Amino acid sequence: MALRPAPLGAADLVRLGGYGLRSRPLRAVLSALGIAIGIAAMIAVVGISESSRAELDRQLDALGTNMLRVSPGQTMFGDDASLPDEALSMIKRIGPVTSATATGTVSDTPVYRTDRIPAGQTSGIALMATQLDLLETVGAELAGGTWLNAATAKYPAVVLGATAAKRLGDVPAVYIDGRRYPVVGVLKNVPLASELDTAVLIGWAAAESYLDFDGHATTVYTRAVEAKVEAVRSVLAATANPESPDQVDVSNPSDALFAQRAASQTFTALLLGLGAVALLVGGIGVANTMVISVLERRAEIGLRRSLGATRGQIRTQFVAESLLLSLLGGAAGVLGGFAVTLFYASTQSWPTVVPLWAIGGGLAATLLIGAVAGLYPAIRAARLAPTEALAAA
Repeated sequence: MALRPAPLGAADLVRLGGYGLRSRPLRAVLSALGIAIGIAAMIAVVGISESSRAELDRQLDALGTNMLRVSPGQTMFGDDASLPDEALSMIKRIGPVTSATATGTVSDTPVYRTDRIPAGQTSGIALMATQLDLLETVGAELAGGTWLNAATAKYPAVVLGATAAKRLGDVPAVYIDGRRYPVVGVLKNVPLASELDTAVLIGWAAAESYLDFDGHATTVYTRAVEAKVEAVRSVLAATANPESPDQVDVSNPSDALFAQRAASQTFTALLLGLGAVALLVGGIGVANTMVISVLERRAEIGLRRSLGATRGQIRTQFVAESLLLSLLGGAAGVLGGFAVTLFYASTQSWPTVVPLWAIGGGLAATLLIGAVAGLYPAIRAARLAPTEALAAA
């Protein structure tokens, strides 16, 4: 009865593969370095591109790519329309809407720095009633003082826009309809809602209590999920005023949104192209190393075959060695690519972003490279007859 060779376990394959690499350390290091450079290039390209995209998204978000404005239009007779009282609450119920707030112009109510300013010298400053969540929705920031809260929004207190504050001067209070209104805060310039720069803002409840404000919103600022901006825009008019949607004006999505999507597509194409080149270079390096290894180790192959090793075991040995070589290079490449991304992003003051799919994909790519690149040399080694291999050695 013929004896069958003992099967090779996973530990045996690792030891055999490790022996093949340790017997030629310089060549193994150089081959692994080729893989590492290829994978590091892929990870670095992905990481730098994603970091750059994150920075671009941050800048574009500051431009209001997902913000829409709703305002009353005109009636069929050319008169100014108005939004219903429930327009804001209805808009907030739209699924993709992440936040919504409103301001309402208090008409024919000038603001003065003192009670002795002539009636006509208003300096072009508007008075607006506002909801408390205005800052978060429009991305406004305070230059000083505090924002309106649940208490101050009910009583005579105001916040000045940046331009209004310059025109009024450094005053502790303003005068509206002869009443003194303390200034509790001043805004910085608001790029997404420049009309707020020349406005004096008062709480919604206070405007209704102390001034001739009818409670109707004149502008509703809406933030929506970026992917759903166009869909939200298509239903905003009918949601804000179901009875007369044609009397509602809705702004178009920002051009920056389309620029953001175009940039995302460009980055994706760049990643695919450079990643394919990196993988090709790494695969060629591993294949070259394994072919030379087979040629130099014919004596070892012949001896193992003479001692009973099967062709399958020889194939498995060289494929395992190729996989181990690729995996070592891939792990070094992932670490190197992450380091390059971290360094470059920090020099540009970008957020460092290396997606997990890129790390996992890099390691998976190294295994694929090792398997494909080592397959032909392994088959060639397995086909060597023991006598032929020993004679050639």
